[in-house]
Amino acid sequence: MEKIGKYQVVRKLGEGATSEVYLCHDPFAGRDVAIKVVFPDTLGDDENRKLFRKLFITEASLAGKLIHPHIVQIYDAVVDEGISYVVMEYVDGGTLEPHCNPDALMPPDRIVEIIFKCTRALDYANRADVIHRDIKPANILLHGETDIKISDFGSALITTSMVTQVSGIGSPAYMSPQQIKEHPLNLQTDIYSLGVVMYQLLTGQLPFQASNNFSMMYQITNVEPQPPSSLRAGIPPAVDAIVRRAMQKELEQRYTDWDQFSDDLSAVISREAVEQKKESFADSEKFNILRDLPFFAHFSDAELWEVMRVSSWEYCKPGKPLMFEGQTGDFFCLLASGEVKVMKQGKLLNILSSGECFGEMAYISREAGSARSADVVTLSDARVITIRNEDLDRASDVCRHKFDRAFMAILVERLSLSNTRLIGV
Repeated sequence: MEKIGKYQVVRKLGEGATSEVYLCHDPFAGRDVAIKVVFPDTLGDDENRKLFRKLFITEASLAGKLIHPHIVQIYDAVVDEGISYVVMEYVDGGTLEPHCNPDALMPPDRIVEIIFKCTRALDYANRADVIHRDIKPANILLHGETDIKISDFGSALITTSMVTQVSGIGSPAYMSPQQIKEHPLNLQTDIYSLGVVMYQLLTGQLPFQASNNFSMMYQITNVEPQPPSSLRAGIPPAVDAIVRRAMQKELEQRYTDWDQFSDDLSAVISREAVEQKKESFADSEKFNILRDLPFFAHFSDAELWEVMRVSSWEYCKPGKPLMFEGQTGDFFCLLASGEVKVMKQGKLLNILSSGECFGEMAYISREAGSARSADVVTLSDARVITIRNEDLDRASDVCRHKFDRAFMAILVERLSLSNTRLIGV
């Protein structure tokens, strides 16, 4: 096969029972894509084929709807008698499956970071009225150390859809008790499944061992699993508690939303950073810092991940110069914590605290060779976020618009304050 529609085939990536996946090149968008081609007889007329057709159409219907840095984006879909396929973002990396092997386990802190990103992606999907229903290591792609993308939304439950949803689908080992019993489902079924994934990544085995699906389903609904720490040394009690709560059999005892799950994971990461006196920032810590800063109040989760991608982060001791009067600048900063002083010709102009920005005129004015009007020096231990103009230029239009809106609000506030001071004089 040389072409699939307008897409040039590069090579075959894999094959399953109902489809095969190809790496292709999109000549119009100038990017590589992954295309899942469904076998022609899969979309036939008998009952089994009707099921697969419905699953395929469910996935195809999400084209352009789930746009998040930790979800595989679906660009396009074609369903006709000749060929049916879904065009997806190509992710250069494997799944989490190899890291469920006891001989290839990742460190617990890395696992916690990965699961945190999964919780944020699935929260985004849930806010778009989508429940995945088939969360497992094979459907989580790993790129780099902790970057992930959730894939395969063919089994998804679209809660606003008027189409009858298929029940009884998924992978039994990762199904929640409610899914096994075919009860009405909500986001808590994905929370349970992600808890199972976390358990398996931590220990190298599933929480329930069974020789057949019936035994597996009985254990899921009736048996309590061993804590991960009993199977692997070095797992903190807080991590045991997170897995236990995510995998509670009763909905009332399980996490009720993704924020609760995320908050517990980030607390573990923050605690470990303090204990080990780390000066680097975990992505989960960055995300939570940004989400709490007033400057980013109107940014969506996806846009916050963009901000993280285009920014650099640094711990600074008191007295560290960050900007110099008369120096040309092509970046601006935001203060995540601590205080800085703004000086002009040796005189104190202002003291800025957590959440405030400085040096933004270098981005707003864009005048070649424009010089800084003041010195900026840290007054205390501080966490400083730096964003270069050229890096922000590569962000999405929506993200840049949110920065413009935030800067405008700051300028209006400063102008109002200046007018008040003049009236007072």
